[in-house]
Amino acid sequence: MLQLTEPSSTTHIPEAPVTRSLFIAFVLLSVLIVAKPTTILAGSFDHLTELTGKVDAIVTLKGRDNFTSEYRYDVSVRNHTPDLIVADSLIIVLDKITNLAGADREGLTGESFLKRFDVLGQDGETDDGKPYFQIPIGTVPDLGPQTDSLPASVRIRNKDYVAVFTPSFRVLGQKRPAPEPKRVEAPAPAPPSSNAVDKLIQLLIKKGVLTEEEWRKANQP
Repeated sequence: MLQLTEPSSTTHIPEAPVTRSLFIAFVLLSVLIVAKPTTILAGSFDHLTELTGKVDAIVTLKGRDNFTSEYRYDVSVRNHTPDLIVADSLIIVLDKITNLAGADREGLTGESFLKRFDVLGQDGETDDGKPYFQIPIGTVPDLGPQTDSLPASVRIRNKDYVAVFTPSFRVLGQKRPAPEPKRVEAPAPAPPSSNAVDKLIQLLIKKGVLTEEEWRKANQP
């Protein structure tokens, strides 16, 4: 429950009831804005495609703090498809954490190991409560076939101080639509050449359909 303490005597608050109410409302709004978690609601990823398996998450351990049991990773994605993928659509979701045996849940309680860890620096959470990170955008708008993205920085703190664990990520994104093929218009028929016209006139004159005098009159300006 949010509690507000009375301001010290050195803080001046106007005594007018309306002004005092506005001041308290402003403080409440400021606290809510700061404290509000970044959460993606259900359906926010409807425009993205599940790319896991076609686009791999490349996880590289960059550092470990033994005192806080914090692990720092660089996670990039590699496009194994023949398609272009829109760079600013790429999302990695921390889907599960597994132990040495490959299990991702507690054997007795069935609780996900993911709940034992604090995930720091995430960009938000999916509607089912899993942390996600936006892949940074490089100098080009698309991630081409057989290329790697820039890495996202992921920090995971192990509250149980288990020595060995493996984070596993899903990849979401959007393929670049293929450009529509250009319509090729049929070329206009070429006008008959003067040589072909002369041959046709000679044929008509020869058959008596047209006389030379009629042809000359027809060609007079």
